[in-house]
Amino acid sequence: MIYTSANDWLNASSKRVLFFGMSGLGKTHISNMLRASGAWFHYSADYRIGTRYMGEYITDNFKRRAMQDPFLAELLRSDSIYIASNLTFDDLSPLSTYLGKPGDPSKGGLSFDEYQLRQAQHHRAEISALYDTAHFIDRARDLYGYENFVCDSGGSTCEVVDPFSADDPLLNKLAENHLLIRIEGSPEHEAELVRRFKRAPKPMCYRPEFLSEIWQEYLDKNKLKEDEVDPNAFMTFTYARAIAAREPRYRAMAENFGVTVSYLDLAKCVTPSHLDELIAATLGKA
Repeated sequence: MIYTSANDWLNASSKRVLFFGMSGLGKTHISNMLRASGAWFHYSADYRIGTRYMGEYITDNFKRRAMQDPFLAELLRSDSIYIASNLTFDDLSPLSTYLGKPGDPSKGGLSFDEYQLRQAQHHRAEISALYDTAHFIDRARDLYGYENFVCDSGGSTCEVVDPFSADDPLLNKLAENHLLIRIEGSPEHEAELVRRFKRAPKPMCYRPEFLSEIWQEYLDKNKLKEDEVDPNAFMTFTYARAIAAREPRYRAMAENFGVTVSYLDLAKCVTPSHLDELIAATLGKA
């Protein structure tokens, strides 16, 4: 770790952290708080994925839908209209909509082959976006004068690395440049995340082997063909399993490359000073 003690952290002239854990535990909230202080550069991995690496896929998907309307098709062919994604740090809907959900096309589902293709695109994009943090640390300092840097990583970071290997190249690179901080939930909070997800299922990114296994299990269990799957029902089924599958991966990332803080303690951090105290106390126990 680049900070090995409380004194290392408190006396550092440049503080760099990467938060990871399940979506809904406060990564973006704490990152926004640091950015609002005026002393931290906020790097959103998901925003980088959606703008730099998958922006063309997203826009082309919009155009493909628009081309089905003769009126819009004519305007697109003549370059009379412009279609673009309005993806922001706080609204990643264009990215999640592009990822989609597999199943019945009449319910908005994708074929499983197309779904796997888009998952693979996101997988590559996420790896690239995480490697890009080193460049943005330098860029934030050189262009804007920021010495402090926070990376708000996606909930699927643990899916694109091998957290059980001390030799994982991406995790080693990230640990060279940031203090990796796992945000740990609780069984009660995880249950609430599942309930929240059931109300509004959204696309997510998974490891290909996990996805193939869970898809086949869902088909067999419900005796369904691919085009009979309710996309939202499948996503809900998969989400609960994903939480259980990701937890040991997050834990290994923290044990091998970083530290862990409770989401309850993190929620109490309303200023950068509060976060400094929490990280110092965590490093003091490590």
